[in-house]
Amino acid sequence: MQNSDDASNRRIIELVARGEARSRSALAAQLGVAPSTMGTRVQNLVDAGILREAGAGTSRGGRRPRILQLAEAGTILTADLGGGHARIGRHTLGGALDRVDTIDVDLAEGPQATLARISEVFDRFGENSSVRAIGLGLPGPVDIETGAVDQPSRMPGWPGFRVADHLRARHGVPVVVDNDANLAALGEHSAQFGAQQHSITVKAGTAIGSGIIVDGRVHHGATFAAGDITHTRIDGSGDIPCSCGNTGCLETVASGASLVRQMHERGHDGVQTAEDVLALARDAHPDATTLVRTAGTHLGQALSGVVNFFNPHAVFLTGSMSASEPFLAAVRSRVYEACHPLVTQTLRIEGARTGADAILHGAARQAMYELEFAEA
Repeated sequence: MQNSDDASNRRIIELVARGEARSRSALAAQLGVAPSTMGTRVQNLVDAGILREAGAGTSRGGRRPRILQLAEAGTILTADLGGGHARIGRHTLGGALDRVDTIDVDLAEGPQATLARISEVFDRFGENSSVRAIGLGLPGPVDIETGAVDQPSRMPGWPGFRVADHLRARHGVPVVVDNDANLAALGEHSAQFGAQQHSITVKAGTAIGSGIIVDGRVHHGATFAAGDITHTRIDGSGDIPCSCGNTGCLETVASGASLVRQMHERGHDGVQTAEDVLALARDAHPDATTLVRTAGTHLGQALSGVVNFFNPHAVFLTGSMSASEPFLAAVRSRVYEACHPLVTQTLRIEGARTGADAILHGAARQAMYELEFAEA
């Protein structure tokens, strides 16, 4: 498990990378620790080759501070792998996203063919830079200890395949693999909060997933399935079969795929995607608007139990459904209605700021952590 020293090291790297603190004394002031403690932590990162000293700064009455920089301008590569496409990013060593590309993929082709296409883009992105680490988000449960997909619903040929080992052998750098909702949660939380807050991020699109952040870190749970509200039983959902083998799960009534199915049941055969339903709702189509609002209410019902139990600072919504104000409004209404007033007293429920890049930012942050552990 990652301890407070790990979190402090990550914060040091981020502050130096962004230029917000460029000396040991500035870092000590920013993080509220003793200069001697900061000196030891910085020296460990220098010895690991992550930071380097770059001359002396301006004196303010004492000894001139030694300026700190990242050891090299290496690159972190990331990918957000979906059912039909992959969004691929290149980041500075400090985590800033400086290039993005999207390619078509088909998960049904299996892991080797799909990852070969991802690696082709990685090779192109890393041509003129030293690639230091890779982060990958997958649309299914991931055993983070093995880097393998574990019991996914829609990834034939992927179960048990060690994605992290495969990419590590191909590219020769540290690799971190996690569920895409966990990485979206980390990316969004990092954009809005410091290390001490707690949040839940729900990825509501074709399917539904969520990630839990505790004290700035992903909470994975005993079997790495924490936050999987997709298969919460929803009252009044009927007996619609779910991919997990049960009936009446949240995914069957509140996901983008379920909205398409329900529109077809109402005779709207021209609707093919969740975006089609959302577009109709924006144009005040009665059936589409009703279904979108109802989906938000169902999600709010599932979230209310989690919010009451977990008491987070915020709930962030990302994915295509989060762009719909009726959907967001229905989620808020249900959560505030169903939760204890003390739990919702300062609770924020809002759309994510990082948008389509949330998973990439989370993957980059996790890859930075992996790089730190590999070199420390």
